[in-house]
Amino acid sequence: MTEKDPNIVYSGLSRKVTKDGITVEVAIFQLEHEATWSLQVVNSANTSSVWDDRFATDEAAYAEFERTVAKEGMRTFLDSGK
Repeated sequence: MTEKDPNIVYSGLSRKVTKDGITVEVAIFQLEHEATWSLQVVNSANTSSVWDDRFATDEAAYAEFERTVAKEGMRTFLDSGK
């Protein structure tokens, strides 16, 4: 019997965010039946930044995105050289 891949559950906090003329897609998700959340940010070139850390709540994951933007700016999500 083959095992079924787990379902991915996306947080309602996942969304497109535009600031300083830069738009990114913030994806906060977890595997079904898991307690922790993952954070991924995808830029317009479809390049992603994925956090190694897992978060206890989806709110904590979104707060980490906001903290990163406040500290490093939205340009941190652009491909190098752009």
